[in-house]
Order: sequence, then structure tokens, then C-alpha cells
Amino acid sequence: MAIEVFNRYEYKYLLDKDTYEKVIKIMDEHMELDEHNQNHRTYTIANIYFDTPDDYLIRHSLEKPQYKEKLRMRAYGVPGEESKVFLEIKKKYRGIVNKRRTTLGLEEAYDLVASGEMPDVKDHMNEQVLHEIVYFLHRYNLEPKVYLAYNRIAYFEKDNPDLRISFDTNIRSRRYDVHLEDGDYGEKLINDEIYLMEIKTARAIPLWLTHVLTELEIHRCSFSKYGTEFTHFVHSNLYNNQIPAERRA
Repeated sequence: MAIEVFNRYEYKYLLDKDTYEKVIKIMDEHMELDEHNQNHRTYTIANIYFDTPDDYLIRHSLEKPQYKEKLRMRAYGVPGEESKVFLEIKKKYRGIVNKRRTTLGLEEAYDLVASGEMPDVKDHMNEQVLHEIVYFLHRYNLEPKVYLAYNRIAYFEKDNPDLRISFDTNIRSRRYDVHLEDGDYGEKLINDEIYLMEIKTARAIPLWLTHVLTELEIHRCSFSKYGTEFTHFVHSNLYNNQIPAERRA
């Protein structure tokens, strides 16, 4: 069974294409590719982010509080009616990320979010996480807000399972057809020449990796995919509201 509870630090970096290619060569020397990335082919991660009608969760997150949380549904590729997906609660407190997820059938996941009721627990589900999700749903009045997907290459270290490094590109989103099974399409969130690197670890960053970051002058940044999408969405609405409809056409 896949690991369903994570506690770790997550460090983010935005790389241009030249820096990305240099880093990838070094990754190949020190780490192993994810099994889904054979020959450096990317795989697709697709998400639905849930929020309140007034977008409380993302607005609160963008204020950079000590504690924040969110709920999302995740699939690898475009799921079919019989596919399994993950329903995840992701929390962050003082820099430590806690992610708790359970496997559900696609319709089971939709039904749970819509009803807020505990489902009949099956072998593929994590009962404790289900209780936490139900509590989360009772606390907030949630609805599907955004479809957000990206292509990923990921590495792990055999001798240190707590270390994982991923590179995301072609980040796209949509606020219509907000269903995973509707297909993989949307508007680009950032330039295709920019790669989001994430270092995820429960321990200190290894020395060789620290040298890489220093020598290539790679600096940490604050970047949230959902946060960036929401900021673009708000700015777009403000812009459109200032222009007469006949001029926007």
C-alpha cells in the first residue's frame, strides 16, 4: 500500500530551462528516477482543489499564517469511472508539511465531498484519514473550485527514503469542467520554460545537494500552484471589471 501519511519539509525553487538541465544531470548521478519516469518521460498529476464559496482557504493561505490547510482530490492522468483517486488533506504548520490521504474510487470521492458523510470503509481506504476528511468537510462548506494539473519528473534516494525531489512543468488550470474525468486541459499558469523544483525531506538536505544549490545559485522561493492560480484569477476579474464589455469582446 502507498504511504498515506507524510510529515516533512518542502522547499521550492523556480528554475529556468538552462539551470533545470544542469540540475537534472546531477540528479541522475545521485538519485533514482521514479518508476513512472523511465527515459525521463514525465507523468501527469491532476488535482481538484476544494474551497468555500468565498475562497476562504486560499485567501487565508496567501496571508502566510503559521498554520494553513486545504483539501484536494488527486489522480495520475485522466481517471475513468472505475479508477482510484486520492483524497488528501494537506496541512502546514511552521514550515512542516503534514499530508494525510486515502484511496477512494472516483465516485466514492465525489460522493464523500458532496455529502460529508462517512462512507462504508473498504480495504482500499484509510479509515482514520476518512474521519479527518469528514471532520474537515463539516468544518467548511466546500465546493470544487479549480482543476490544476502538471507534468512531473521525480527522483528518490535509495538510502534515504525520506528524500524526494520533483520537477513540475506545463502547469495548467481551469475553473470550468472541474472534474478529473473531463480531460486534461486548461490555461497555462506559468511559462513552459520555467520548472518548479521541490525538495521534500523529513531530515536535513544532504551535503551534495546543498553544494548544488550554492554553486548554481538556486534560491528558495514561496510558490503555491493554487495560490498563483487564485491570484491570476482575481487580477483577471479586476481587470475585466474595469473594461466595458464591448471592449473585452
